[in-house]
Amino acid sequence: MQVLCKKTDGNAECHCCVCGEGFVLFWERESRTERLEAKAMLQEMLRRHHRIFKGPEAHPQGAFVVPSWTRSYSKAPGGSAPAWEL
Repeated sequence: MQVLCKKTDGNAECHCCVCGEGFVLFWERESRTERLEAKAMLQEMLRRHHRIFKGPEAHPQGAFVVPSWTRSYSKAPGGSAPAWEL
């Protein structure tokens, strides 16, 4: 599963635990358990962004994808990718 993350000043589904920057998340259709796992990976990635910069500038300016296992893509012959990667 992959999650597209985009900074937002509005209603954020997730916040960076270091700087408080808010993100809206665009999901594939996955179970609640898989979403919780993906959120944990997202939090780890957001923390890693702060290895160099302390504030919100540590995060990518545009949208970014939180990569994960490719289990959901291996179901289709030849693999597939979410629309935002095309």
